Amino acid sequence: MSTHAPNQARVVPLCPAAEHPAPAAKEPLWRDVVGDVLRRERLAQERTLKDVADAGRISMPYLSEVERGRKEASSEVLAAAAQALGLGLADLLALAQEELARLGAARAARTRTAVAPVAPARSLRSVRSAPTARYGGASAVSRQGEVRLAA
Repeated sequence: MSTHAPNQARVVPLCPAAEHPAPAAKEPLWRDVVGDVLRRERLAQERTLKDVADAGRISMPYLSEVERGRKEASSEVLAAAAQALGLGLADLLALAQEELARLGAARAARTRTAVAPVAPARSLRSVRSAPTARYGGASAVSRQGEVRLAA
């Protein structure tokens, strides 16, 4: 009686396998973001779907579809829903923009942690951009950012 070792060959790769980068996260759909904002605002006010739909003169099933991101609402419907919630259209869009920025930051953070550097980083120089005015006029918004360049 002899014991036999398993008949398995050991494979030694000649070169390391190329790592495939993780697929980039998809951009959120506008209808999903706006729908989430409408629903969150309605729930924060402790109002029913029927109440908001009636106040905005929108059918309740359609408003439900908009909130769930199933329908692309027209600007008129969005304005009516926003007004029914006591918001202006600009307020609704600002809330949606904040949500997009939050989702973008979360996506960027996931990308930074998922991607390992291929080679050691070179020395970096910091370059600050000069403030720029956006949208002109008295209410111009000053933006300033930092860019890092590999030398």
